[in-house]
Amino acid sequence: QVQLVESGGGSVQAGDSLRLSCAAPERPLNPYAVGWFRQAPGKEREFVAAITRSGDAADYAESVRGRFAISRDNAKNTVALQMNSLKPEDTDIYYCAAKLSWYSGSLYYEPNKYDYWGQGTQVTVSS
Repeated sequence: QVQLVESGGGSVQAGDSLRLSCAAPERPLNPYAVGWFRQAPGKEREFVAAITRSGDAADYAESVRGRFAISRDNAKNTVALQMNSLKPEDTDIYYCAAKLSWYSGSLYYEPNKYDYWGQGTQVTVSS
């Protein structure tokens, strides 16, 4: 089991920035590719960003490309999502997820590919 704990959510104005963090307090994260997803009530969970287990590659949803940046610090067992130029449509609950990855270059885009999930952190962007 890998416990994931998200933090950094909050309420901001459009154009502001937030930095979300995903921590694994009890297990090393370096064997896992990590993704960020978001979900609004009544909607499907949506891919936001993903990073390989080594951190040497990442990818983003088109809706956030150029505004969000995912990064990881395997020494600290954390993955961050820097969110800039936030828009009201970015309002959601954000989740991080981990997928045991045998190949260091793998990225995963589908929620059902991931093995472990955090509890989520709310991001609210007002216009």
